[in-house]
Amino acid sequence: MGSETVGEDADLVLRSRSDPGRFAILFDRYFTALHNYAARRLGSAGADDVAAEAFLIAFRQRASFDPRRGSVRSWLYGIATNLIHEHRRDEERGYRAHSRAAAEPTFVEDVERADARIAAASARDCLVAALAGLSPEDRDTLLLVVWGELSHHETAAALGVPVGTVGSRLHRVRRQLRAALNDVNPVA
Repeated sequence: MGSETVGEDADLVLRSRSDPGRFAILFDRYFTALHNYAARRLGSAGADDVAAEAFLIAFRQRASFDPRRGSVRSWLYGIATNLIHEHRRDEERGYRAHSRAAAEPTFVEDVERADARIAAASARDCLVAALAGLSPEDRDTLLLVVWGELSHHETAAALGVPVGTVGSRLHRVRRQLRAALNDVNPVA
């Protein structure tokens, strides 16, 4: 995201204080990306609620937006992440249920694809279990960077932490995920 867009976004928030219709431009610009991020965290039904509520909250709180604390994009992702925290219990319950379901034996009739399916399922199951085992802060950091496609600076602004904290969390998470996957590349 170029600095020109960042400045334009901040200007739109400021101008929307007296001309609320300007905020629609930000909605059009970021809704799909924010929805996609929330969908990866919560599923499509939860994403609808989170994305819509994030923009409603942002609109209501636009007078308190401070461009010195980060970009509009980071601000929106921070609001969405806080809303996702409200859904965290369901998210973690889903990870645990998936992990339990993965322990159940699976019978595959297609013999030619059985090995590939088992390897992919095993890697996925290990990854999901590892995600469930991460602290909420580490999981948020990882998913903002990977699924939200935020930079370290944007992630730091979204979470209200120093950029170095983002880097150290990601380093720790990478080690944990590598260990959980036994150094297997899940995309190979």
